[in-house]
Amino acid sequence: MNEHFGTLPDGTPVHRWTLERSGVRVRVLSYGGIVQSVEVPDRDGRAGNVVLGFAGLDGYLAHPEPYLGALIGRYANRIAGGRFTLDGVTYELALNPPPNSLHGGERGFDKRVWDVVPVEHGVRLSRVSADGEEGFPGRLEVSATYTLDASGALRIAYEAVTDAPTVVNLTNHSYFGLAGSGYAGGHELRVAASRYTPVDEHLIPAGPPREVAGTRFDFRRAREVGSGYDVNFVLDGGVTEAAREVAELYDPVSGRVLTVSTTEPGLQVYTADHLGEPFSPGAGVALETQHFPDSPNRPDYPTTVLRPGEVFRSETVYGFGVR
Repeated sequence: MNEHFGTLPDGTPVHRWTLERSGVRVRVLSYGGIVQSVEVPDRDGRAGNVVLGFAGLDGYLAHPEPYLGALIGRYANRIAGGRFTLDGVTYELALNPPPNSLHGGERGFDKRVWDVVPVEHGVRLSRVSADGEEGFPGRLEVSATYTLDASGALRIAYEAVTDAPTVVNLTNHSYFGLAGSGYAGGHELRVAASRYTPVDEHLIPAGPPREVAGTRFDFRRAREVGSGYDVNFVLDGGVTEAAREVAELYDPVSGRVLTVSTTEPGLQVYTADHLGEPFSPGAGVALETQHFPDSPNRPDYPTTVLRPGEVFRSETVYGFGVR
């Protein structure tokens, strides 16, 4: 179902699409590719929204920085100093906030209106990111297809092609609160990662990945996630052709379970400690499947370079259940 959701200050209309299958209802906006809501039942069969979002467009325009539910690009996460060098050419990006570039710049994919067409059990969002947009090289044709499978799992499949060498790193920035109440306290997390990337005070990787064993970053066995996390986990298995399960989030109160499967090599876990009004710190947990932060400046990391003639593909699956 497609309905009018609001109008941007420049007069551009924004639409909302509703996907329903197997007891799951997902609402997606053409603005920012935002996943506005995901309604799933708890162990008693009561439906509740398990992602943070605003009821109207004005909320997203007034509070853009949490990136609630948004499609992030061209480059999810941080690029140190807002610059990188590719094939001998240095590119300067917006500093938002200084000293780094974050989530694609001041007006990244999360603040653009996407073209949306229906597909079987879902919608396909697409847009063209012009050469030089937010400082990134190359004309990038990009799409993200949101579908619900027979089990009610939400699949997001990304594709992109370019006419010049560039860097690409895409993700979805939903904050999950499985209690359905805007509070994620007591959630238990498991992540299939033996290593993580330590960071400096600006959240830029500092040194090579480290073992999680013996640290607060060891979630190889499920335990309460708590607070104070904004970290990239180096997922076991690296980049894969098919999505494999890499994480599980569980709310013992409602019984809801979220599983995350992906083809990506990294998972950024953010416990939303700095969320502001109208939400409270810790209201949700962001599980951002992506490549590592600052990869364009780290030749030892899995590459984020995309060249003409290549096709960028990535898939993430959010599965829902109870126990």
